[in-house]
Amino acid sequence: MTFSALAHDADTGELGVAVSSCILAVGRAVPAARAGVGVVAVQARSRRGLGGSLLGGLADGTPPAVLVRRAAHSAEDADRQIAVLGATGEVAADTGPGSFPVCGHLTGDGFSVQGNMLASDEVLPAMATALAAARGDLADRLLAALTAGQDAGGDLRGRQSAALLVVSGQPATDEDDGVRADLRVDDSGDPVAQLRMLRNLQRAYDERDYETLAVFAPEGARDLYAALAASQRGDREAARAALEAMRSRPGWRAWLAAMAGDPRVGAVSRLLGEG
Repeated sequence: MTFSALAHDADTGELGVAVSSCILAVGRAVPAARAGVGVVAVQARSRRGLGGSLLGGLADGTPPAVLVRRAAHSAEDADRQIAVLGATGEVAADTGPGSFPVCGHLTGDGFSVQGNMLASDEVLPAMATALAAARGDLADRLLAALTAGQDAGGDLRGRQSAALLVVSGQPATDEDDGVRADLRVDDSGDPVAQLRMLRNLQRAYDERDYETLAVFAPEGARDLYAALAASQRGDREAARAALEAMRSRPGWRAWLAAMAGDPRVGAVSRLLGEG
């Protein structure tokens, strides 16, 4: 019913999981992660609390292979499918004998791909190949694997939801929860494509790509990003037009005044000779 990929980035230490399925809100059910500890995927008919238990075991220092072996010996989980990836890239997976065919898993150096009720035997090899060949950060590589799985047929029943979860290899602190990406598409005709769009939007926010945000951010905020983009490129007229559009809306003039100390807004004001 589900296909997923787990991976560790040896350069950054990041850990991540991407998943898609023909169920509502797969991001609620399958993936789980804890910064500095590991990531897991619990699929098929695994117990809902198993993900938390597996992460707890990782936090206690139990190797993934031991955790998977214990789960495999649990009689009530005969139709479960699980994958566990530790903070240093050690990985283990198991597909229970009761999982829906076509099903299985493939593991390699710092990664695992798994699925059940797949459209064909080509899904998992396609995911593993794409994950190994992909470039970019861990989130992008996981999305490449998910896309390859969908292109190879994905879930036999169709498409509905997808999720991406990436965490730091370092434990969370009060200053940093360690979450690098947490994106979900709960109900869509093409959830993997929608997830890629969300990832691109997140990148635009993270990298302050105001040109992109001026087009794809929520409509109410586009003028703000248009002003910031114009400021970056030194386009005084475009900045003035965007700023005037914001000031004409109820509440925005007061918001701009309150944000006068923000260096981004200040740059727009200076460009227009207002600061």
